[in-house]
Amino acid sequence: MIARTPYDDLPAALVDEIAGAGLDPRAVYDHVVLAFEEDLPGGVDDVTSDAMPDMGHAVADIAAREPGVVAGLAIAELAFTYALGDTVKVTDRVPDGTRVAPGDVVLTVSGPVRGVLTAERTALNFASHLSGVATATSRWVDALAGTRARVLDTRKTLPGWRALQKYAVRCGGGVNHRLSLVDRAMVKDNHAVAAGGVVAAYQAVVAAHPGLRVEVEVMDLDELRAVLAAGCTEILLDNMSTADMAEAVRINDAAGRPATLEASGGLTLERAREVAETGVDFISVGALTHSVIVFDLGLDFRTD
Repeated sequence: MIARTPYDDLPAALVDEIAGAGLDPRAVYDHVVLAFEEDLPGGVDDVTSDAMPDMGHAVADIAAREPGVVAGLAIAELAFTYALGDTVKVTDRVPDGTRVAPGDVVLTVSGPVRGVLTAERTALNFASHLSGVATATSRWVDALAGTRARVLDTRKTLPGWRALQKYAVRCGGGVNHRLSLVDRAMVKDNHAVAAGGVVAAYQAVVAAHPGLRVEVEVMDLDELRAVLAAGCTEILLDNMSTADMAEAVRINDAAGRPATLEASGGLTLERAREVAETGVDFISVGALTHSVIVFDLGLDFRTD
């Protein structure tokens, strides 16, 4: 039987840490509760661990099995705390955003063996997925080093995971784009079609939401010139060739750099440096969140 620790009984330091990371602690807690409900529907017990004899307490290490950047370890601790309450102790947890090598211990957990076994996969699911996002982001950050370009995430996130995935992007050194459809406007190609042109769409948003940040997607250099002339200060260069992106930067520079320029559309890590050297300000990469490969973390009990 797991403890199912109430939110108000969580350690205050852990709650404060999660809030300090820019996350809503209650939302993270609810996400962890839902994850356990998937494993233990209706409040039942883990049928495998419950069948084991009383195995007492033990100590286990979670360690990296590949090089990368870790994220979500505080959420892993929350998962263990939710499941085991005050019978668990988590120590030696490295800070999120830490670069690790194979074999590096990132967290140690001690508690009742049955409970640790029950919580193991849920804790690892959070930490491994978010570390995968952070690791993927760090590779783009490394590829862009020495240029002015920074890597952005997108809204191509797993439903219900957006805040966590975008947090992991920050852990990897990336920059968050908009979090929702309300904190920034984004004029895409279909908006332009519906409004009768990219400038008309931009002007409609500005008129409806004065003072709101507005980014406009352009498909070619003529659209770039048009939205620059209309006063747009954030422009996305969609699926442009390297040569056209470089020309877009020259056009913007000649106008006094009134806009930030973001490259997007099917970009790969192999092209990262080439695109960054055109002079764009940002490179947005949906794959950071929609196609992430989980980071290999494993939990092993200490045999001594």
